[in-house]
Amino acid sequence: MLDYKLLEALAVVVDQGGFERGAHHLGLTQSAVSQRIKLLEARLGQPVLVRTPKLAPTPLGRRLLNHVQQVRLLEHDLLDQIPALGEREQRLRLAINADSLATWWSPTTGDFCRRQGVLLDLIVEDQDVALKRMRDGEVAGCICATPRPVQGARAHALGSMRYRAIASPDYVSRHFNEGLTHDALRKAPAIVFGPDDRLQHRYLEMRGYKESFPHHLCPSSEGFVHLALAGMGYGLIPERQVKRELNEGRLVDLDAESYIDVPLYWHHWRHGGDTLDALTGHLLDMSSAWLMPPSPESQPLL
Repeated sequence: MLDYKLLEALAVVVDQGGFERGAHHLGLTQSAVSQRIKLLEARLGQPVLVRTPKLAPTPLGRRLLNHVQQVRLLEHDLLDQIPALGEREQRLRLAINADSLATWWSPTTGDFCRRQGVLLDLIVEDQDVALKRMRDGEVAGCICATPRPVQGARAHALGSMRYRAIASPDYVSRHFNEGLTHDALRKAPAIVFGPDDRLQHRYLEMRGYKESFPHHLCPSSEGFVHLALAGMGYGLIPERQVKRELNEGRLVDLDAESYIDVPLYWHHWRHGGDTLDALTGHLLDMSSAWLMPPSPESQPLL
């Protein structure tokens, strides 16, 4: 049988990003936590952590983290019958893309968290790579653009976010005075969320442009909009996020006929307990008020 004190030490060390912070969180010495990890590895006959060059779980360690996380969720369902199990407040660790967090996530989940007494531990990750967090055992659920779930999980289509190429009027007059020509696209600075963000590339390919282009990197949804307002570049922004700025004329759509719909899927562990199941039902009920229905032609960004 697994010793859950040892598994808890593994989970806390990974959650806190190190032995020293993990020990402080558990109220133990660093040596005691290290001994628990060594004992776990000795009983299993293989390592659960890679210490260098960066602390990370091994493939076995990731499977154990998945197990610990699901056990925590299931134990919470027993609190009404066994109050001594722990705190009544439930903490869910989820991965979510920054654009969802900046637009529809809070108004959709706020009431649920208040009613259920749920605390969220959110990891902001691009919608194309958030699923890796589940695969690595770091989160109980995630929002991503991939419909296929990892083993042991389920996926549900929530809807799509519509992205448009947005810039300030001054920027457009300086760089696209003659339209979105290939020569202008070659010189005009764009705004890209990060190295994993391929929306800008996909938009340019839609226009037949496949060359390199100058760009700022800005891993913040709010900062992305601020850079566009400052006339520093153009970029793919959710139309819901800049509705006011568009109505006020502070930002403009570069091409009203072109847009990209990014489908979003909610992934969660199949045996994640009542709280996770309740959140799933809530998201499926409420997301339609904020997201566009999935269209047959919308393809996930893989």
